Amino acid sequence: MTIPNLITILRLLLVPAVVLAMLQERWDWAFVGFVVAGVSDGVDGFIARRFNQWSRLGAYLDPIADKLLLVSVFIVMGFIGQLPLWLVVTMVARDALIVCAVLLSSVMAQPVEMKPLFVSKANTAVQIVLAAVVLGELALAVRLDPLRPALILLSGVLTVASAAAYLVAWLRHMSGYGESSKPDT
Repeated sequence: MTIPNLITILRLLLVPAVVLAMLQERWDWAFVGFVVAGVSDGVDGFIARRFNQWSRLGAYLDPIADKLLLVSVFIVMGFIGQLPLWLVVTMVARDALIVCAVLLSSVMAQPVEMKPLFVSKANTAVQIVLAAVVLGELALAVRLDPLRPALILLSGVLTVASAAAYLVAWLRHMSGYGESSKPDT
């Protein structure tokens, strides 16, 4: 097993610890766990690229670990009233639709290659900053107005834009639009 894979597995194990800390209102521990997970994500990516320790397992586990942490943090924040439920529902629905589209494509023997779109990367970055800001506010007992409301609005807009962009790409893929047509023989 490669070092990046071990780091990713440790990041996966941080998810329940961060969620538990949040549910127990241990904002300091939740914030530190979230930051450690973020830093470890950068470290495992650096090691994988720099020392050619890329692996197929890591290619699957890394985005799962990232998404699991972010979705879990958002759900708990929505549950405790720190983020609006409409944002949490929008985020989870977008991710669920993407997973369903990928599964449906595979079932229909038209597997789709998942490539992150720029709008999706921007969306994820804003969501990470939003989660860190909220956890930081709670851990340090400060308010960063108007930053939080601005990030909530931007996250909502980017989540919807990202969902729409993936939907358009998926529909094009499934309809064969843009692909060279092969004559029937």
